[in-house]
Amino acid sequence: MTDHQHPLTELYVVGPSSTGKTTLCNAVAESLKLRSWCYITEVARQIMKRRGFTREDVGKIEMQRAIMLAQLDREAETCERARSMGETMILSDRSGVDPIVYAVLTAKDEHQALQRKKILVEHPTFQNTLKRYRKAKFLLLAPVPEWLVDDGVRSLEHHARSFHVYRAVLAELGIPYHEIGEEVKDLSERANWVKGWVTTNSARSNL
Repeated sequence: MTDHQHPLTELYVVGPSSTGKTTLCNAVAESLKLRSWCYITEVARQIMKRRGFTREDVGKIEMQRAIMLAQLDREAETCERARSMGETMILSDRSGVDPIVYAVLTAKDEHQALQRKKILVEHPTFQNTLKRYRKAKFLLLAPVPEWLVDDGVRSLEHHARSFHVYRAVLAELGIPYHEIGEEVKDLSERANWVKGWVTTNSARSNL
């Protein structure tokens, strides 16, 4: 990085389903007037369609590895482009950590969960990315009870377990993160908080 370049802030919004990730990302992207290509989204859906995966394959390590690698590649490309064009921020709806969490959640037992996590975490591409993640801003969205629906597939207990696995994986990987939950439910308040966090507190949040 040359002297006249500004540091690039990377913001990753993660968390269980139905916690408002995409809604918040859309609001933040609009508030910060991010260029469309500085906002990473829909990677998992695109890979599932391209590779022929369905929701029934969520428990397959092959699917989670494919999604993780596609996400990491997209992030690397976006960061490189942003730096070359003088942009100061990229935003991602989800991250390369999410497939690791889902690999753990869908394991049949603790032994398999550890094996799956090891396969993904020790992948060279993820290890290279981990250095960047530890300097980035991760926002973990906690479940808000009234936003959740027990649909017979993803119970309220599942959302709670998912949240705790996110916490555990982020901590184990040494990735600093901030949480937002039911204490801030208003979308504009959430977006304003995030905007302030990423624009005025970059140095301290990366410690």
